[in-house]
Amino acid sequence: MLKIIQNRMEQGCRTSKYPKAPITLNKRYRGMPKVHKNCPAALMKKCADLCPQDAIDADNGLIDLGRCVFCGQCETLSKGDFVQFTQNFELGVAKKEHLLTDGNLPRLADNAKKHFKKLFGRSLQLRQVSAAGCNSCEADTNVLNTPFFDLARFGIQFVASPRHADGIHVTGPISRNMQAALLTTYEAVPAPKVVIASGSCSISGGPFRGSPEVVGDLNSLIPVDLYIPGCPPHPLTTLHALLNYFK
Repeated sequence: MLKIIQNRMEQGCRTSKYPKAPITLNKRYRGMPKVHKNCPAALMKKCADLCPQDAIDADNGLIDLGRCVFCGQCETLSKGDFVQFTQNFELGVAKKEHLLTDGNLPRLADNAKKHFKKLFGRSLQLRQVSAAGCNSCEADTNVLNTPFFDLARFGIQFVASPRHADGIHVTGPISRNMQAALLTTYEAVPAPKVVIASGSCSISGGPFRGSPEVVGDLNSLIPVDLYIPGCPPHPLTTLHALLNYFK
């Protein structure tokens, strides 16, 4: 016991001070893409043709964060003249049309539904549903429960039963085999409830978009309240979205 106490004293508090203090991610992290619309149209089209997700609107100089998997090929091809990926991890949006961006997003808190803040501002319980995901989104969501992020200190927790939840947090492209289970879970959550689409798969289908075996768009099944882009979303992206939408 004395060794445990000594170790705790030596380690100190390892919990992140975010959001009270800013946090800097590794320089290799790809966050919000910044689009330079003044680059040559031919270069924009070349990047759009290369994009494996058809996430680039070359005519308007926009990127669909719901489709983007942040592979960075457009940045590499254009050498940063068309797209530069910043370290900004604040990617969450409340409306699907906001996902189409040139690098500027509206403040999430301004678009949050006020009655959700009133209802869930002190305590938010979520049921996580992995609808045929690869486990990357699930793993990075699970990280939020570690001492560094300590999600529970904000009154947010993931629960085992949908009947104990205020909403569902969905990851994965929603395969045909998982569709019924997802809808059953959604129906089991007491109203009023929230729906969160996390990761490019649940928002647009991600790499599986267009496959007849997946739904690929959670909003086509049930109304989505919060979109968290990424492949997978960084834990801080999820944390920022939850805090700004519900707190």
